[in-house]
Amino acid sequence: MGAYILRRLLLIIPTMIGIMAISFLVVQFAPGGPIERIIAQIQGTDVSATGRFTGGGGDFQGVGGEAGGGGEETSAYRGAQGLDPEFIAQLEKQFGFDKPPLQRFGLMLWNYFRFDFGESYFRDISVLDLIAEKLPVSISLGLWMTLLSYAISIPLGIRKAVSDGSRFDIWTSAVIVVGYAIPGFLFAILLIVLFAGGSFFDWFPLRGLWSDQYANTPFWQWITDPRAIADYFWHLVLPLLAMALSAFATTTLLTKNSFLDEIRKQYVVTARAKGLTEHAVLYRHVFRNAMLIVIAGFPGAFISSFFAGSLLIETIFSLDGLGLLGFESVINRDYPVVFATLYIFSLMGLVVNLVSDITYTVIDPRIDFETREV
Repeated sequence: MGAYILRRLLLIIPTMIGIMAISFLVVQFAPGGPIERIIAQIQGTDVSATGRFTGGGGDFQGVGGEAGGGGEETSAYRGAQGLDPEFIAQLEKQFGFDKPPLQRFGLMLWNYFRFDFGESYFRDISVLDLIAEKLPVSISLGLWMTLLSYAISIPLGIRKAVSDGSRFDIWTSAVIVVGYAIPGFLFAILLIVLFAGGSFFDWFPLRGLWSDQYANTPFWQWITDPRAIADYFWHLVLPLLAMALSAFATTTLLTKNSFLDEIRKQYVVTARAKGLTEHAVLYRHVFRNAMLIVIAGFPGAFISSFFAGSLLIETIFSLDGLGLLGFESVINRDYPVVFATLYIFSLMGLVVNLVSDITYTVIDPRIDFETREV
């Protein structure tokens, strides 16, 4: 097992290089860029982030063209005509665009391997400090949503598999399918209207993770204050319900189908013939095999809920987390933040996948990645 773990760890290096290379290449051809944003701000045309979606061209639009006709200089940047070329050159040096793309990519990889992500282009703060500032929101949403969905979905899926075809299985399946069909952001708006002072009840707060009196409380004081903890979970109720709706449905049906597939196998019949109770058959024999497919889906569920899956929920409930940070950074062309979040979450995904494989061997010791034939 040690050799397998070592191989997987070494495989992370070329995988991360490939991910970053593809992303870096896409950015080179993406419309706009940090320099064009500065130019737009100077000229007063940078109205909104979404207003740049309809624009064309990239950072180096026009590079390689003729250097001015009729005595006029042609800038490589859209809208830069009339600005001092020395000012444009200073911007290029400030953002690192005075270097060739290959050199910039190599320097970025070297810094990222040392976890040196630099500073945000448009915020006076380092990228790591910025991520750390947004991390509590994403950890709260991702961790609790994953634990909640698995804590409910696995027992419910087992119960549905055992009572397959019963009235309980039918009506719970109907509820689950309806829940899966409802978009999370739409359900979030419904929760706000019903329970956050929209039109009916004012039971839950509308924004943030804490009330004002606990916003600046140090962690070591907050964790020892029952009222602060209760306030924290009070703020999380609606966002977690909105996020867990589809994840709850998916995991429940996955668990049920996995258990049904195992229950119908011959070794279960043999175990029952030996006189084992249904509880012993289910949890001593079926559980290990049936849970493998559920564990396989855990990394994707965790990462999506931790980052991509929380974007709309963070926006609706005014939660300033990593999902919203990544989206705004892409729109604003804040490349250090974009690449840093991509690097960190890609690395997290690869590591979590490795942990998932190791968990396979814990649940079912018969699995041995070292002796499998390729």
